[in-house]
Amino acid sequence: MRRRDFIAGSGLGLAGWMLPHSRLIAAEQLLSALDPAHKKHLADAALAAAKQAGASYCDVRIGRYLRQFVITREDKVQNVVNTESTGTGVRVIADGAWGFAATNRLTADGVAEAARQAVAIAKANSKTQTAPVQLAATPGVGEVSWRTPIKKNAMEVPIKDKVELLLSVNAAAQNAGADFVASRMFLVNEQKYFASTDGSYIDQDVHRIWTPMTVTAIDKDSGKFRTRDGLSAPMGMGYEYLDANPADKLQLPGGAVAYTQSYDVLEDVVAATKQARAKLSAPSVKPGKYNLVIDPTNLFLTIHESVGHPLELDRVLGYEANYAGTSFATLDKREAGFRWGSEIVNFFADKTQPGSLGYVGYDDEGVKTKRWDLVKDGILVDYQTIRDQAHILGKTASDGCCYADSWSSVQFQRMANVSLAPSKAKLPVADMIKDVEDGIYILGRGSYSIDQQRYNAQFGGQLFYEIKNGQITRQIEDVAYQIRTPEFWNACSAICDDSDYRLGGSFFDGKGQPGQVSAVSHGSSTARFDGINVINTARSLG
Repeated sequence: MRRRDFIAGSGLGLAGWMLPHSRLIAAEQLLSALDPAHKKHLADAALAAAKQAGASYCDVRIGRYLRQFVITREDKVQNVVNTESTGTGVRVIADGAWGFAATNRLTADGVAEAARQAVAIAKANSKTQTAPVQLAATPGVGEVSWRTPIKKNAMEVPIKDKVELLLSVNAAAQNAGADFVASRMFLVNEQKYFASTDGSYIDQDVHRIWTPMTVTAIDKDSGKFRTRDGLSAPMGMGYEYLDANPADKLQLPGGAVAYTQSYDVLEDVVAATKQARAKLSAPSVKPGKYNLVIDPTNLFLTIHESVGHPLELDRVLGYEANYAGTSFATLDKREAGFRWGSEIVNFFADKTQPGSLGYVGYDDEGVKTKRWDLVKDGILVDYQTIRDQAHILGKTASDGCCYADSWSSVQFQRMANVSLAPSKAKLPVADMIKDVEDGIYILGRGSYSIDQQRYNAQFGGQLFYEIKNGQITRQIEDVAYQIRTPEFWNACSAICDDSDYRLGGSFFDGKGQPGQVSAVSHGSSTARFDGINVINTARSLG
């Protein structure tokens, strides 16, 4: 079992998601916040202490990180946890080197001491540093605030209502024939205050939500079992995400249902139960080359692994080689106009997209967020950078994709929301399928593996349907598709229009040493890929 699945699926494993210095709190305390005037007072104390100690630059992050998770299985509540982690992180440049220190003492003396410690660390680091930090200029914005544009704060919804919703989901699955069912709810509220010697005082209130579920069907005679996970996406939204809006509803081929900006978990769990049961009798795929029609619920992960990660500049430069690997997308490829995909393939990074997990007004370096191109008309044009990397690419400003998962963690380069642009020409999913003679339609995230340079990979899924002569004929099983990143994206022959565009995402994306977790979304419409190698996972395991 992968660590991220263990964290997401296990009541005991939830401890792995708790931040440093977390404490358990009552649900009512999730609604409180620190006084903005007090946060500014603390920030000014840290900034003054850092400058007095010899820092040429300083930024201060005062954070209150709140988590709530509710875990259920069948008719039982397995866990309800509320946590809080509050403190201050101070980052400085002194003698041309970085230094960082953190404290959970929210007093002027406490944060000033952390600032002086950060300067001392920077000065010690400078003795072994070969080149001074080059920090891209970022204008101060004064006192500003930003909030995820939610309609209903999920933290305000009583736990009783959340439990009742999840237990009703489980009951609906069991009534539809599920043998086992588990449903969970993960809620995040990051209250982040950023101040810097550039003249910024930025107060942000960030919200995220995810409601995953898993249904299991068993053949009592053979003992064979199959599962189907939910097709929801974690989102940067409030509790309104679970108020299913019929206007968002998309009826997909094969009987699945999707929503663009909301989620009907009750409808999905009933469909999941039927589809898990159908998997028990579904024929196994015949290995070979197929034209694949891939739904956004599956394609988001392929984008994440084969586009998002290899275009992180720190990975390209080898900074992550010891832990997360490097990237085949070296700097010379951008200079040479490397063809990443076919002419219809356009990837963009965007931290301003409403509903996405990475949607914020400013990143954790105080940089105003934006959208920018990574691959244009199939050609590699850019990477993802932060302030101390911008000069490497000849940029004068950061891309605004710096993040820390806690006040006690130093901020560093994290993946922005990286998405595949939809077609400008109208193309419904049904019309795309009409042109496929021998293919497979794939939905939902499954298991995957990818090499250390993000070049060779293999992806599974949740649901697979055979396509013959433009028609979906039957549900099949044991499918995984193999890719080489540039070959796969060059095989992209069609992309549906923006009416099919949806976000998927990772709630637990790990990176760094010490490790940090971030949440990031990837949008796309359904896309077609021609001549992709498909293997039979049952035979591979056998």
